[in-house]
Amino acid sequence: MSLIDHICGASRPILALLFTLVGSSSVSAMPECRQIFEESVAYTVCSIDPKEAEIRIHLADPNHAIYGGFDPLRRQLWAERRVLLIAMNAGMYHDDRSPVGYHVEYGQEIKSAVTGSGYGNFHLLPNGIFYMREGQPGVMETKAFLRSGIKPDFATQSGPMLVINGKLHPRFVPDSDSFKIRNGVGVDAEGRVHLVVSRSPVCFYDIARLFRDRLKSPNALYLDGTVSSLFDAATNRRDRLFPMGPIVSVSVPIPQ
Repeated sequence: MSLIDHICGASRPILALLFTLVGSSSVSAMPECRQIFEESVAYTVCSIDPKEAEIRIHLADPNHAIYGGFDPLRRQLWAERRVLLIAMNAGMYHDDRSPVGYHVEYGQEIKSAVTGSGYGNFHLLPNGIFYMREGQPGVMETKAFLRSGIKPDFATQSGPMLVINGKLHPRFVPDSDSFKIRNGVGVDAEGRVHLVVSRSPVCFYDIARLFRDRLKSPNALYLDGTVSSLFDAATNRRDRLFPMGPIVSVSVPIPQ
C-alpha cells in the first residue's frame, strides 16, 4: 500500500500522528462527521468551519478526466500537497457525469445555471446553488443567486431547495411516500457548512426539517438521492457504489 493510501484513507489517530509529527496543532480543529438521530432516522452529519478547512467543488482533473469517485480526487489533492478529509457527491449529473446545472471551479464557469422547468427532482422548483466565495459559504435559491451578482470561486446547482429563508420547500409534505437515501448541504447562521447523508431512506420533508430545526440552517439544498456517497477519512468510510459527477471536498494542506 502506498503512502497516499495510508494517509488519505487513514483513521483519525493516523491523521493526528501525521500532523503531530510535522508540528501542527490543527488536528483538534479538523472537521468531523457524527451520527445523529432525528425522528428515529439516522443521519451522518459532517460539520465544517470553512476557516479551518478548505471547501471546493470538483468535476475533472487538470487533464480534463472526470474524477467519477473519491480515490482519483484524493490522489490529485495529495499531488497538490493537500489531505482529503471529507467528500460527498455534490449535484445531479448526466450519463456522461457532466453536471446538470451551474458548475464553477476556481472562478471559471463550467456550466451555466438552469432556470427553466423540467422533469425530476432537479426541476422541483425552486432549486438552488451551493457556493464558496473567498472562503465564505452560501446556499441560495437559483434565481436569487443570479440576481445577487455573486461571482463564486466554486459552485454547484442542484434541486430542490430543502429550506428557503427558514421555510421548508412548499411542495414537501410530511406524509410523503417517496423514501430514498438522500444527501444535502446547508449553511447555518455562524457560517458552518453541514454535509448530511441519511443512513436509511428518508423523505424530503424529514431531511429538510433536520436542516432547519436541528442544524439551524436557514437555507439548505438537496444534492441527490440513491447515489448519495460519503468519504470520511477519520472513520475510513469510502463509498464506491455509484459513479459520481460533481464532488464537494473538504481538505487541508499538508503542514510544512
